[in-house]
Amino acid sequence: MFNRTSLQAAAALASISLLAGCSLFSGDDADGENKIVVGTMSEPSTLDPAASWDGSWELYRNVYQTLLSFPSGSATPQPDAAECKFTDTVSKVFECRLKDGLAFSDGGKLDAAAVKHSVDRIRTINAKGGPGPLLGSLDKVVTGGDRTVTFHLKEPDATFPFILATPAMSIVPPERYPADALRTDGKVTGSGPYVLNSYREGAEAELTKNPTYKGFANRKNDAVTIRYFKDSEAMVGALRDKEIDATYRGLTAEEVVQLREKKPENEGLQLVESTGADIRYLVFNPKDPSVSKLAVRQAIAQVVDREALVAKVYQGTAEPLYSMVPKGIAGHTTAFFDRYGEPDVDKARKLLSEEGIDGPVALTLWYTTDRYGSATKPEFEELKRQLEKSGLFKVTLKSKPWKEFQAGYQKGEYPVFGRGWFPDFPDPDNFIAPFVGKENVLSTPYVRPEITDKLLPKSRKVSDRAAVTEEFQQAQEIIVDDVRLLPLWQGKLYIAASEEIAGGERALDPQTVMQMWELQRKTSW
Repeated sequence: MFNRTSLQAAAALASISLLAGCSLFSGDDADGENKIVVGTMSEPSTLDPAASWDGSWELYRNVYQTLLSFPSGSATPQPDAAECKFTDTVSKVFECRLKDGLAFSDGGKLDAAAVKHSVDRIRTINAKGGPGPLLGSLDKVVTGGDRTVTFHLKEPDATFPFILATPAMSIVPPERYPADALRTDGKVTGSGPYVLNSYREGAEAELTKNPTYKGFANRKNDAVTIRYFKDSEAMVGALRDKEIDATYRGLTAEEVVQLREKKPENEGLQLVESTGADIRYLVFNPKDPSVSKLAVRQAIAQVVDREALVAKVYQGTAEPLYSMVPKGIAGHTTAFFDRYGEPDVDKARKLLSEEGIDGPVALTLWYTTDRYGSATKPEFEELKRQLEKSGLFKVTLKSKPWKEFQAGYQKGEYPVFGRGWFPDFPDPDNFIAPFVGKENVLSTPYVRPEITDKLLPKSRKVSDRAAVTEEFQQAQEIIVDDVRLLPLWQGKLYIAASEEIAGGERALDPQTVMQMWELQRKTSW
């Protein structure tokens, strides 16, 4: 389906040991109860899959099931609840045959009707900021008996198996999840590796093994507690105090650097590094007068110094990004560098002058305080410093917690705002398609028919995903022309864990989603 070789780097993990003689790669199953406590700054925004296209997937992957998934070590969709395949030669009819005897955690039957219900309700509800746009190519879902589900597509879409493997396509029981409304009782009913026994918003989720689970996950622990932190310093402190066993999402660059050092406070800790495909970028709302003119957006692109940003704020834990498609993904380019080169204030001033803009442009940059880690604030402070140092801009920074921030950009309230993107699936399509079109994940319409009506449909006819680089290179050139999106950097992902915990090197799937079942407590060295 795509170039496996080019994506292996994005899925590969390297272990860095902080304790001489310790190994994170081997371990024995624990005797008796094997409970793991994981800390993260990625709190779910909702418990209903029909409403989420964000970090909520971290939880979904562990409590819900999908037709296809990404077992550890695989970068292509593999069977989970079903065996699936295209049954035609043009990638428009995709058929899935469910495993026999599947059931939800409440005892309800997981059948073809439940699958159809789960997919149809996503489109019916069409939640703001939800995963509906992922199903843009879907025409209808047809069932054949209890175990056969057939997806008929409007046009060829070789990425559809990848979409079905995302946690957005989690299968839910019709009795618990209304066809035309979101579930509101704060509970979860799924068929995944774990059952959500309890959930306290903003605090923790308690997971235990699902006794009726039939899927690919080999659960190496008995239970997992996920603790949600607002501050990375508190999260690292909890790790050092042995209140949690591992951390994921939210470590600052300074904390990663500190954890690498051989210091007394790091004794007994380990760090797992992943060359991730997550990106950070700025979004411009052209309806706002401050950035409605192309010259203003171009001048910002000409001034921003990614090298300085990465060096000062991220200290080697990220690298500059010059296209929306990151390194390690087929179709990656350096389009913004090719167009703008090194930061140049004189060139930026000329761009503004030619548009008749002489005085400093007043800008308001928005960011979220609790979604991407504590480094987000210093990142935006550095962007403000760079832009104001040029003498061409006067910048005001504003921020809100994720849920308020999300509501704001969905209403179109922010002229410029920062977002992060963790891939739905490892394909260049997923770094272009979500951000363009009248309805997109950013809730900021970006109508570009050449991309949405020509380049994307053309690329989706090709099952060999390594053969579609030309289409995505052209799409990225268009994005450079418009400067509606400004890529900033590509990150690395880290799991910090106690030396007693094994499995960290297998815990991240190609979507960079944490597979909690891979973590286990070691009993011998």
